Amino acid sequence: MLRLEARPAPSRFFAWASPVLSLLITIAVATLLFILLGKDPVRSLTVFLIEPFHGLRSITELGLKATPLILCSLGLALCFRSNVWNIGAEGQYLAGAMLAGGLALWVTDANLGLNRWVFLPLAIIAGALGGAAWASIVALLRDRFNANEILVSLMLVYVANLLLNWLVFGPWKDPKGFNFPQSVSFADGAAIPRIIAGMRLNWGFAVALLAAVGMWLFMSRFYLGFALQVGGLAPAAARYAGFSTRSALWTSLLTSGALAGVAGAFEVAGPMGQLTPYVSNNYGFTAIIVAFVGRLHPLGCVFGSVLLSMFLIGGELAQSRVGLPSALSGVFQGVLLFSLLACDTLIHYRLRWLDAGRTERRAAPSRPAIPLGDRSAYSTNEGSK
Repeated sequence: MLRLEARPAPSRFFAWASPVLSLLITIAVATLLFILLGKDPVRSLTVFLIEPFHGLRSITELGLKATPLILCSLGLALCFRSNVWNIGAEGQYLAGAMLAGGLALWVTDANLGLNRWVFLPLAIIAGALGGAAWASIVALLRDRFNANEILVSLMLVYVANLLLNWLVFGPWKDPKGFNFPQSVSFADGAAIPRIIAGMRLNWGFAVALLAAVGMWLFMSRFYLGFALQVGGLAPAAARYAGFSTRSALWTSLLTSGALAGVAGAFEVAGPMGQLTPYVSNNYGFTAIIVAFVGRLHPLGCVFGSVLLSMFLIGGELAQSRVGLPSALSGVFQGVLLFSLLACDTLIHYRLRWLDAGRTERRAAPSRPAIPLGDRSAYSTNEGSK
């Protein structure tokens, strides 16, 4: 028999080995799916795991995909460590994209002739304000009315999607766009400068890496970061120490919303160059998986973002080169999350093999010893035999 036995202390080894083990399980499941679909598993795994790292252009595209995931997952990791369950990073991402996109449209219409390096901090500020303002709705409803932040943040995602559709189908629609739901293309100055000429990777990636380092310093070296983590682990102890749960709520949500909004600003003013209904590739929801794969650690979020970006790019390549369905990338993300949750059980529990026969003998109740001369012990309701 296989039995889960509680550990005397959490395993530090499995705390970091669990993501690796879950990745191996995901690869095993992927191999089985490829065989069932009639595809060469070696060729398919090569497209998913190796092709995204093949060549400079592929690596830059990987960094481009990882940029919004890093920023969104950093804010979510802070919220989850603070015991604030923000599930609406997708909506905050869209809010930042809309505000930064509106700024880019104004710069384009006014023909200001801004330099890209001047527009970069303006886009960061606009995206952060948009995302923080959207997250403040969640914080306000939770603070004043004790509303569930999971439901409120999730429902606001759909509101943000509807607002974006109204803008690109209505007032911000390109009059010369052949009736397509999109804004005009932004001016050359209303764009994020690129790191390498001829490649799409922009300086948003460098900002995301700096944000990861800054978040790590904030959570490990600053008093407020320590207070937020204590409040998430032990709310009663945090109240006894005088840490404000209200401050933790507002700080974590506004920071998370601002980071997600900056991610949206980098996407709309970076590779897209205009506003469309397809600004997001579900980055806000994928960042939830990234945060847990990265163990809610800022630097771990960077590696988790690269891993999930590999799945996203590998899924796109698999459609054209192997003929696999587009939904397979989402399937792998789900398998990775569920296998990670299952493997996390090994942090607090360990597997122990037990002999089934020995277990039954131990579980069977022992009959009391009966003296040989005591015949009353064998009596029944009908009388003594």
